[in-house]
Amino acid sequence: MPEIAVVGFAHAPHVPETFGTTNGVEMLVPCFQQLYADLGITKSDIDFWCSGSSDFLAGRAFSFISAVDAIGAVPPINESHVEMDAAWALYEAWVKLLSGQAETALVYGFGKSSAAESIQQVLTMQLDPYLVAPLWPDAVSIAGLQARAGLDAGRWTEQEMAAVAGGDIEARLAAPYVADPLRAHDIAPVTDGAAAIVLAVGDRARELCERPAWITGMAHNIDAQALGGRDLTRSPSTTRAAAAATRGDTTFDLAELHAPFSHQQLILAEAIGLSPDTRVNPSGGPLAGNPMFAAGLERIGNAATAIISGDANRTLAHATSGPALQQNLVAVLESEDR
Repeated sequence: MPEIAVVGFAHAPHVPETFGTTNGVEMLVPCFQQLYADLGITKSDIDFWCSGSSDFLAGRAFSFISAVDAIGAVPPINESHVEMDAAWALYEAWVKLLSGQAETALVYGFGKSSAAESIQQVLTMQLDPYLVAPLWPDAVSIAGLQARAGLDAGRWTEQEMAAVAGGDIEARLAAPYVADPLRAHDIAPVTDGAAAIVLAVGDRARELCERPAWITGMAHNIDAQALGGRDLTRSPSTTRAAAAATRGDTTFDLAELHAPFSHQQLILAEAIGLSPDTRVNPSGGPLAGNPMFAAGLERIGNAATAIISGDANRTLAHATSGPALQQNLVAVLESEDR
């Protein structure tokens, strides 16, 4: 199988609101320009483009087509799109490169959550359309039910949840509830943003990057959509994806976990089987900034950057989609000299 590596990563600033269009062009262009400059390439050097975004969130059909303006019309491009977090666009690009149809790929994702009156209610529309969505439980309330189930089952404590967010734990626990048992520090902020990654094959990766982050395993899996059809305090799909991607070796220098709520980081660490010695979300993770449809790709980008910079030799990245950790992707990245 071809060797495939992450050779470059860039992301837009994490902000609560932007004033550009919902097609993400204003956020994407600086990301692309940074990658071109860092790698010494132009858009003509990219064989395949793949993006992740949501027309539903953007509020119009085929909004991802408008985002292609950030790429440019010339030269003609080989492009694809997934209607979910761009971590899954990276998976598609990885498969494209594995098949031998391309040597380089640029993957990007973008989301303007602030354009929605309430992004948490927009996410209600991904629930069961007959039995759950008509009740209009928002995403924070669903996560609150999940957190309460774990507390009642003795799976974690509010102190452990607060520790995930860091800082003064006692002060955090004194804060009022937003959606019992969740406090503000337990919930990822509404964030606009975009991210982009360049993948390359074999010697092409070595030409572009002194220390590529080689993808040695990647898999994704899904659990039942019905909230009552699964144990919300566990994540079997993460366990299955991790088993396939890690091949049983869960020793990592660091892990970037896409946990939009504090208790979900506890669920994911257990599901993957992470060692207590593994640094988790040194970037700050989604609790520091959670751009829709780019946050999962950012986890892969940050895990890769740690290798590219020489800060780590083996890292894990995780992305999630759907309510209460319904669908999960796990990727393993390694340095060449590991």
